[in-house]
Amino acid sequence: MPVNAISWEPTKMLSLPYGNKICGSKNKSNRFPEFNAVLDVQSMPSNDPPQCNKTLSKRFEMPNPKPDAQGSINESKKVHLHKLHQGLASCSSMAELKQYHAQIVKLGLQADNDAIGRIVKFCAISRNGDLGYALEIINTLPHPDAFIYNTVFRGFLQFRLSDDCIRLYSQMLRNSVTPNKFTFPPVVRACAFGNSIDEGKQIHAQVLKFGFRSDGFSQNNLIHMYASFESLDDARKVFDKMPQRDVVSWTTLITGFSQSGRVDEAREVFETMPEKTPASWNAMIAAYVQTDRFREAFSLFDEMRLNRVELDKFVAASMLSACTGLGAMKQGEWIHDYIKRNAIEIDPKLSTTIIDMYCKCGALEKAIEAFNELPSKGVSAWNCMIGGFATHGKGENAIELFEKMEGESVKPDYITFVNVLSACAHSGLVEKGRYIFRHMVETHGISPGTEHYGCMVDLLGRAGLFDEAVKLISEMPMEPDVGVMGALLGACKIHKNVELGERIGKKVIELEPENSGRYVLLANIYATASKWDDVANVRKLMNDRGVKKTPGFSVIEVGSTVNEFIAGGRAHPESREIYAKVDEMLAGIRSIGYVPETESVLLDIGEEDTENPLFYHSEKLAIGFGLLKSKPGEVLRITKNLRVCKDCHEASKLISKFYNREIIVRDRSRFHHFEEGACSCNDYW
Repeated sequence: MPVNAISWEPTKMLSLPYGNKICGSKNKSNRFPEFNAVLDVQSMPSNDPPQCNKTLSKRFEMPNPKPDAQGSINESKKVHLHKLHQGLASCSSMAELKQYHAQIVKLGLQADNDAIGRIVKFCAISRNGDLGYALEIINTLPHPDAFIYNTVFRGFLQFRLSDDCIRLYSQMLRNSVTPNKFTFPPVVRACAFGNSIDEGKQIHAQVLKFGFRSDGFSQNNLIHMYASFESLDDARKVFDKMPQRDVVSWTTLITGFSQSGRVDEAREVFETMPEKTPASWNAMIAAYVQTDRFREAFSLFDEMRLNRVELDKFVAASMLSACTGLGAMKQGEWIHDYIKRNAIEIDPKLSTTIIDMYCKCGALEKAIEAFNELPSKGVSAWNCMIGGFATHGKGENAIELFEKMEGESVKPDYITFVNVLSACAHSGLVEKGRYIFRHMVETHGISPGTEHYGCMVDLLGRAGLFDEAVKLISEMPMEPDVGVMGALLGACKIHKNVELGERIGKKVIELEPENSGRYVLLANIYATASKWDDVANVRKLMNDRGVKKTPGFSVIEVGSTVNEFIAGGRAHPESREIYAKVDEMLAGIRSIGYVPETESVLLDIGEEDTENPLFYHSEKLAIGFGLLKSKPGEVLRITKNLRVCKDCHEASKLISKFYNREIIVRDRSRFHHFEEGACSCNDYW
């Protein structure tokens, strides 16, 4: 049922009753101005939940509806009603539902909450239901009970109609219907979804006043609500006051701290757990992964295995993401094998994570194999594989897979076209890109977003079609963001378009003044035109604004160990041997034509810190270590957090030729496959 089909006019609603302030509530609501107290909470025994509940129950006491004159449903009606209930269980459409509803009315049971409640349940929570019809029914019932209201609350949540859920709860109270333990979880969650902070605090008071201080479901949802408000101290107070906590209580608080960036506090909570479950291990591992603390994720994973905790699909997905972040393909492969050996369910999220791990660790063939093994492929799996081809510079393969996706009647979405257009940009497929852009709008009715425009500008700019790129930007229905303008700036550097690059570069810096890469790109454009004064001015601007370059690092996995290197770093225990190997490596490629590109170093306009000599950039150290430790002919896979510099790119091509090795480097934006003295990007990156 479409969300906009819901239309209802409840009677004038009164506010929730709160009296006591909870977690600093000021007892007012900005979005529900008609809220006024309907319960005198000050007169209730606030420290005695059972007595409080008894008081409220009396206050909300109402007569039971009587279906017929005798006060009960007669036997013939019971038989007929039983058949109707059996039919309702298999109901599949609103047209069919309305026929059952008509029969219930014909039996004179239109006021019977049990009979009507089943009708409301289908309308509210069935995928073929109609929430609007459920609301119409409620407004005709003389005495709807808590079950009926709770059912509609669940329906509102399915459509994220949080405000409507809170309003209906207010109507429930006004109609003197006593909430039960199933009422508060959806209403509290509605406050979380709608960021209804004041209402959430007031409903928290209701939870206590109605005597549900010990109800785990309500309390866990309160923890979740305060975490979603980023009120972690309030979430912790709820947690600390719970008489009994379950695994949901612990994991909700851990997740709340981690999502607010307070990962160390999340770890403190985790360590105090009396008994850790796979869910709690995953919550903590995921916290490290989501904040790019991959090494700590691996350390915790090792601890989990020592504790003989079974690996489930959730932990597997988190750890595969950690492998992706570090480029640890061997460990990712082990996890994938474990999943297969133990017949762990591969759901859409896990399948996508497996494919993504192989793609981003440079093992494209293994990603294709994992993709082809999937018994059914959701749109996310197709998107991931297309994106993998894109970042590896395999544009034709990406388009071929996209066409296969359409041929199998899988409907592409917004992300699909971002990935296909990106593939066209990385491979210089201008005509294909233009066609895909039109196809997205004309065939699939998807309006282009900034990401699509960014890909098109990148594609046109890389091809040197600056007039068309600028025209496309001017025709955008929204303001171009830094991604779109940055794509054009990158193209200006490739084609040495200094005039346009200067204009766009200054605008990009103002859009993203804290990003050091933007300054470096503009400085490089000036350097290509020998405008040294302007280069110096860019450096001065960076210094005046306190903008620091992002520290560059490269990682390489050898065996089952991930090794990290920074430019000029000597922290590795085998640094003496590594530097000797790098010196040998550089001497070898000089013999076949290597000439260092020193200009950017002398001017300090490279992305990587250049306090150390160019010869010892992080990827060169990683390659040297790889040559030192790997077998002849073995592929070297390296991950770098910054864009590969011009000198390292040229050196890597020659190293691949001199040592007859394939070297795969994943930098900030794409993959470079170096083999036999050439790179898959065709020096177009």
